[in-house]
Amino acid sequence: MAKIKLTKNELKKQKDSLKMYQRYLPTLILKKQQLQAEIRLTEIRLKELMDEKAHIDQAFKSWIAVFGEVGVFTEDLLTIVRIETSEGNIAGVAIPIFEGATFKVYPYDLLHKPLWLDIAIERLQQILLLDLEAKVVEEQRKRLDHELRINTQRVNLFEKIKIPEAKGNIKKIQVYLGDQQTASVVRGKIAKRGLAKAAAGGQAAGGGKAG
Repeated sequence: MAKIKLTKNELKKQKDSLKMYQRYLPTLILKKQQLQAEIRLTEIRLKELMDEKAHIDQAFKSWIAVFGEVGVFTEDLLTIVRIETSEGNIAGVAIPIFEGATFKVYPYDLLHKPLWLDIAIERLQQILLLDLEAKVVEEQRKRLDHELRINTQRVNLFEKIKIPEAKGNIKKIQVYLGDQQTASVVRGKIAKRGLAKAAAGGQAAGGGKAG
C-alpha cells in the first residue's frame, strides 16, 4: 500500500474515490450476473444442438451401411459455400450470431445413384448446420467467458482491495486529524491558562507596589 498524506485534501480524495468505487461496484456485479446468465444460455443451446444432432444420427443409423456403398455417397456431392453470421452484442461483448449456411450440391446421375441419395444429402445438410451453429455458439461462450473473468477480477478488486483500502485510509486520516485537532485544543487551553496566570501574577505584583 502506497503511503498516503495525512491531510484534509487527501481525506477528500479518498472519500471521492470510495464514492466512485461504491457507485460502480453494483454495475460490475450486475454485469457479472448478466454474463453468467448468458453463458448458461449458450451451454443450454449447445446441448440442444448436440441432442438434435444425436436424434438425427439415431434416426439415420439404418442408413449407415448403405452410405458405405462404394461410389454412392462421396464428399464431392456436397460442399459448404458460405457460413453466414452477423454481429451481436451482449453486455458490451461483441459476439457472432449464426444466420445459416449456403451449400452447393453437385449434379449427379439420377440413373446411377439410389433414390435415397436426395434424402441423405438433405440430412447431411441438417447435421452440418447443427455443427456450424455449435461452433458459433461455442465462440460466443468463449468470448463471454473471457469477459466474465475480466469483470470478476474487477469486482474482486473493488470489493476486496479498493473499497477496504479507501475506508482504511479515511479512518487513518480522520484519526490523525482528530488527534491533531485535540492536541491543538489542548495547546490552546494551556496557552490560555499560561496567559491568564501571567496576567494574574502581573496584577498581584502591581498591587504589592501600590501598598
